[in-house]
Amino acid sequence: MLQAIAGQRQGGAEAFFERLVAALRRGGVEQRLVIRSDAARAARLRRAGLETQETGFAGAFDLATRFRLMRELRAYRPDVVLSWMSRAATMMPPQWLVGDRAVRVGRLGGYYSLKYYRGCEHLVGNTQDIVEYIRRQGWPAGRVHYLPNFADVTEARPVARESLQTPAGAVVALALGRFHGNKAFDILLDAVAATPGLHLWLAGDGELRGELEGQIGRLGLDARVRLLGWRDDVPALFAACDIAVCPSRHEPLGNVILEAWAHRRPVVAAASAGPAALIHSGQTGLLVPADDVASLAGALRRLIDDLSLRSRLAEAGRAAYDASFTEDAVVRRYVEFFQAVTR
Repeated sequence: MLQAIAGQRQGGAEAFFERLVAALRRGGVEQRLVIRSDAARAARLRRAGLETQETGFAGAFDLATRFRLMRELRAYRPDVVLSWMSRAATMMPPQWLVGDRAVRVGRLGGYYSLKYYRGCEHLVGNTQDIVEYIRRQGWPAGRVHYLPNFADVTEARPVARESLQTPAGAVVALALGRFHGNKAFDILLDAVAATPGLHLWLAGDGELRGELEGQIGRLGLDARVRLLGWRDDVPALFAACDIAVCPSRHEPLGNVILEAWAHRRPVVAAASAGPAALIHSGQTGLLVPADDVASLAGALRRLIDDLSLRSRLAEAGRAAYDASFTEDAVVRRYVEFFQAVTR
């Protein structure tokens, strides 16, 4: 199969792309990859034994990328073409132009406009709600498929708290993601301010970094909040934290929840679409209303005060992960999907 992604340097979809293609290779799936030019990502993929080509994916007038994709399709003759997100799907040459018989598949990790996927025969959503969204737009049920994500379960030594200027005995919450309004990190900072003693590690970056830094200063949180930037040691961060938090206003999936479950960490999440579909509140995590500072702070205080609840939620979350979201289970579903659409 040929997979194409025009992703950014960092992000949840991009990280899962790297995990999935490596896992599919271990599962015996032959692949060729076309990615947006990124020397570091290309090097990681090639070290994993994956043939990888780089190109611009610069937009509608980027003819060089279109010709590169056409050349790859004609030379490789894949059975399946999987395009990640809208730009790769839009720029993929149509079958009539290439003269191939590859099944075109688009993968959605959000509620994107389906006009970008007109060249696809099948669409994949990584949540049931995204699948329902696609079907409501008129796509036949037999051409829309649910294939979930899996998390990085690499065992890692906990990051040294002193390296992040965090007291050894403090209760630490971890949140990850792009600094974008959808992630509601402003709400999280207000909740931390209302939760004395709680420390926060916020791993990520983005256009709102300056605003978040200003909010940290205004709230007097400089001693309790660390902005970590994008990190390559996420398993080590989970190993060192006590609580995972996903405060997103809008979150189709919530990879942080799967990662927390995999690493046996209790989760507090806003009840946006993805977290609400994953978490049974009070059993595999705690759900609170989105944009509700008081409820989020209350849930965090509850976990700080109740060590046994933390343990129960962590173990139940790991059981939920083992039941449906392991690498083996997700790869098996992908392989079965590829086999079904190419018969």
